[in-house]
Amino acid sequence: MARDDQNFLARAARRLQENAERAGPAAGASYTLIGAIIVLGGIGYALDYWLGTSPWFLLGGLLLGVAVGMWELAKTVFRR
Repeated sequence: MARDDQNFLARAARRLQENAERAGPAAGASYTLIGAIIVLGGIGYALDYWLGTSPWFLLGGLLLGVAVGMWELAKTVFRR
């Protein structure tokens, strides 16, 4: 009985590792999408604050962040 439990746990751990390796690129692309939106939106916000042009640079930064993030996501998805 203990031997069967060890085999089951070994197989489960191996499958978990395989799934994590396959999900790596997608996870990285999602982090890039979120990061691009936050960073470029933050730069746009800072420019608006500095220049007094609210909300135009913020909107531009957010749109550029979405475009860059989606581009990276598309490169990951369509690479396969």
